[in-house]
Amino acid sequence: MKYYDFIEKRPALSKLVVIEGIERLFADRALSAIEERLFSPAERELNVDRFNATELESFGNVEAAVAAMPFLATTRLVVVRGAHELRAQPRRDLLAVAQTVPDGNVLVLEDLVSPNSKRPEPLAKLLGRAALRIDTTPTADVRERFVRETLAELGAQAEPAVIATLAQSDTDLLAVRTDLEKLALLSATITIEDLLRESLVTDDAKAYQYASALLEGRTADALTIAYDMLGNDPRGAAIPLIAALATEYNLVWELARNGGELPARHRWRERMLRPAARRLGERRARLGFERAVRGFEAIVTGRAEDPRAVVVLLTAAAS
Repeated sequence: MKYYDFIEKRPALSKLVVIEGIERLFADRALSAIEERLFSPAERELNVDRFNATELESFGNVEAAVAAMPFLATTRLVVVRGAHELRAQPRRDLLAVAQTVPDGNVLVLEDLVSPNSKRPEPLAKLLGRAALRIDTTPTADVRERFVRETLAELGAQAEPAVIATLAQSDTDLLAVRTDLEKLALLSATITIEDLLRESLVTDDAKAYQYASALLEGRTADALTIAYDMLGNDPRGAAIPLIAALATEYNLVWELARNGGELPARHRWRERMLRPAARRLGERRARLGFERAVRGFEAIVTGRAEDPRAVVVLLTAAAS
């Protein structure tokens, strides 16, 4: 069952619940929802046992907790987080404990691996129909919903290209929320320029190697990196390539301004970026940033039919 289906449909809770998938923020929220459904605030303190799987020498305490009677409540909840960090034998030991849960109590295992994972094999798959599975893995549609909900909570708006970019990225949702909170403080309407300036889109090292080579004047090296990345998925590669280029142009533009200063987190790169700032100057750096932003927006909104051509044109314009 997908995360939003669990939240909205409120299925009956079985004695075994496995929170799986890859999104920790959804895992936290699913666990909170389970606790709120089972207990009042007063009951919760007396009937919830929480364990971190990697801190346990054995699962004896977990086994004792799942067997304990509830106190002034109808059920007892035991939560084991971090099962995905266990090695093979401890996972088997935890699986054996999961099969001892008596009717009336609930054991929740946080096993943040893909439901389709081969190694490790998901605990929920091994438990079969005995477990309620909550899959936290976000699709692009789910990510878009999350972004829109977060913007509504913040009382902010964003350009369609911003929403499309965040929906298509693989940044974890907690980081997305944190970044949206920061950007919403700066502007009531978040623009694609705002997003790219904050370097939220990509941490792909090869993309930044491309951007650095291009702004240093090593066009042939930049093209080699770009063609290698574009490969069989031009659109998927063009997004980080152009995002990195926009980010680099923005930093160089800042250094090229009279009295310009890099943000604190980028100051360690000043020595490497200064030559590009002197070579390009403020006007060319600004134009490069604006071109990269337009190219990026054209790709994420689907206006550009050939992402490879966009990257080539931006590369040629920078040389």
